[in-house]
Amino acid sequence: MSELVTGDAVVLGLRPARLPSRALALAIDLVVVGTGFVLVSIGLVMATAALDEAAVAAISVATFLLVLVGAPIAVETLSHGRSLGKLACGLRVVRDDGGPIRFRHALVRGAMGVVEILMTLGVVASIASLVSARGRRLGDVFAGTLVVRERVPAGRAAAVPPPPPWLVGRFARLDLSAVPDELWLAVRQYLTRMHQLDADVGRTMAERLAGELAGWTGVPAPVGVPAAAYLAAVVNERQARDARRLFAASRAAAGGPGVTGPWGSGAPVAPVAPVAPVAPAVPGAFGAQPGQVASMAAVRPAESGDVAAPGADGARPSTTGFAPPG
Repeated sequence: MSELVTGDAVVLGLRPARLPSRALALAIDLVVVGTGFVLVSIGLVMATAALDEAAVAAISVATFLLVLVGAPIAVETLSHGRSLGKLACGLRVVRDDGGPIRFRHALVRGAMGVVEILMTLGVVASIASLVSARGRRLGDVFAGTLVVRERVPAGRAAAVPPPPPWLVGRFARLDLSAVPDELWLAVRQYLTRMHQLDADVGRTMAERLAGELAGWTGVPAPVGVPAAAYLAAVVNERQARDARRLFAASRAAAGGPGVTGPWGSGAPVAPVAPVAPVAPAVPGAFGAQPGQVASMAAVRPAESGDVAAPGADGARPSTTGFAPPG
């Protein structure tokens, strides 16, 4: 798999699309656009029967540019790189750094597509895609874009590492509704690849992503908490909320009363803090140095509502997850 690397040396798990899938997506797009062009042309022929040849020629050229060139550019711009054919084949056009394309990228790709696809019946585009290591045609080279696969086998998807146990549930009341999908994607890609990065580069990238995330949520990382641990805890909180929503939706679809008390009593259940698998302690995990985890117990003092089990000496040690076992 040929992976993408950003300017910050972050490896992105994007798989460049190859010629067969791109050709199928292009064929679907050409059929749709060609059908629209024929229908518009028939309507214009009937509407311009009384005009002279010069006017008919000008309208024909304008129709060609608007339907066969302008329509694909507008669709790629508005859908951020997904035309109907690419959507059907699970493809998407992105920038070289993995970000969403803009109008100028779609414009360059559309203009070059007239030459290498329409005028040469796709021969130039096919040769360029076969020669390129990442399957790019000339329009992608000049626009600085790449067609990637959005749908990959589930077994190959890298899992996001769980946060440290002392941070689970810390951000249960955080408002995550304003965080854009692009930032979630960048955070997920960093967390799944952070062990492949240089230590300094990874720390810088984590701090930048944590700053952006804090700007959208209004809650920065607590003092003493590494940026990578903060990112993992917030992502874990979002995954827990998504799981709860899916569970409630499945119960509602099955005709159940929703989330009820034990044995179907119908009594509402108090919200439960999200539970994440506890990973074994690893020195230096999420940017923390050995021995630093013990100091994280001071991030949040124990509260009166914390549940604890009595110890041998009658004391009730904290089980909130913020203080690691001694």
